Amino acid sequence: MSKKFNLRSNFDYLNDQISLLCDEIRDSEIVTCYYFSLPDITEEDENKAPEEILVSKLSGELALEKCLSGFKDLFVDDKKSGKILTRHPGIIAVNDSDLKLKSRLIDVNKAKQSFKDAILEINNNDARFEAVHDAVPNLITLAAYRKIHFEDAIPYSVRFTWMKKHSSITLSKQAALEMLNKSSGYSNPRVIDQQSWFQIVETEKLRVGSLNEKSKLRIKRPTRVTPEVNIRFTAKNRYHVSGALPFILLNPQKETKLGELPDYSAANIDTRKKDYSYLIERIYLETLD
Repeated sequence: MSKKFNLRSNFDYLNDQISLLCDEIRDSEIVTCYYFSLPDITEEDENKAPEEILVSKLSGELALEKCLSGFKDLFVDDKKSGKILTRHPGIIAVNDSDLKLKSRLIDVNKAKQSFKDAILEINNNDARFEAVHDAVPNLITLAAYRKIHFEDAIPYSVRFTWMKKHSSITLSKQAALEMLNKSSGYSNPRVIDQQSWFQIVETEKLRVGSLNEKSKLRIKRPTRVTPEVNIRFTAKNRYHVSGALPFILLNPQKETKLGELPDYSAANIDTRKKDYSYLIERIYLETLD
C-alpha cells in the first residue's frame, strides 16, 4: 500500500466519522449549547503572548452550527497559513440515552489517532510534510489530530479558563553566555542609555557565569494562550482538557454547573510570577538542575 493511499484512506474515514457525528448531534435533543467566539488571529499571533482576548458568547442554534463547523475546521481555506489553528471553545450538552453519540465520539477519536499514527510512520519531517499535503492538500494537520473531549458521567461543574502555552529551548551555559554577549550590542528603548543596558547584561552574564559548566538551561517563553475546560466532580476528583474544540456533555443533569469562557487579560494571569523562578526573568531563562 502506498503512503499516499494509506494517508488518504485514513483521512477519508476520519472525515466521514466527523460528518456522521455532526449529523447525529444535529438530530439529537440539545439541552444547552454555547459557543465562545474568539477574534481572528494571524500567523504572527501564534508566536506571541497576547495582552487580551475578548470573547463573544453565542447560544442556541447559532452556537450549535458554530460548534459543528469547528469539528470540521481542518483545512486552510481562507486562512493565509496552515500554521494558524483556530480555536473553537464551546459546550454541547446533549441527551444520548442509547449511547449512540458516545460510540460515535469514540470512533472519531480512534480515527484521529489512526490518522496521526499513519503520518508518524514517516520518520523524516520533510518527507512527512510532503506526503501529508500530497495526500490531503491544504490540510491543517494539527487540527485533524485534535481530540473531541466529552464526559458521560455527572460532574459537579464544567467550567472554562485560559491556559498559557510556552515555547521551550534547552541550551548549555556556554550557549547562554554567547547569546548574552550578542545582547550587549543591542539597543534597548526600555533603558535610559546604552551604558545602563550594558550593565544589565553584564550582571546577567555574571549570574550565568557562576553556574557549573555542565549546567542545563532552558528558555521557556510564554507564547499564545488557549482555552481549557475544567471538569470537576469533587475537590480532589477533577481533570482538565483542551478547549480548542467544543466539549460535549452527554446526558446532562440539572445539578451540573456550566461555566463560560471569560475574556483573557494578561494582567490577571501572570504565569511568570506564579509558576516560575527565572535565573534571568527578562529572557525567561531558567536552570534545569
